[in-house]
Amino acid sequence: MIPGRVSIYVATEPLDLRRSFDGLAAVVREVLRQDPLSGALFLFFNRAADRCKALWWDRSGYCLLYKRLERGTFRVPRAITPGGTSVVIDAAELAKILEGIALSPSKLRREVRLAEAAPPPAP
Repeated sequence: MIPGRVSIYVATEPLDLRRSFDGLAAVVREVLRQDPLSGALFLFFNRAADRCKALWWDRSGYCLLYKRLERGTFRVPRAITPGGTSVVIDAAELAKILEGIALSPSKLRREVRLAEAAPPPAP
């Protein structure tokens, strides 16, 4: 159901997964600074990393995938640079994450957005 060549953005900060379609779309716009209607897939994890939700637009509506692990945790990719909000992965890496396999940092292609930098401390 998920197209093979879709862009996949993984949020690097945990999220309250009680949000549904519109709440997750708002996070995509406001935190990840992406367009939720772009056709890209957006992956979110809870703080315990035992649940994840994926949101994507398939030209006729939002689709939502929700997975809960009975044992263990997902290996959530971390931001490559401080302040990053997401990383981009491919479909093979998504499959590995959903199976519980950790990605090496060299597999993470790029940082998507940086959070606003704090001003330097006054001297």
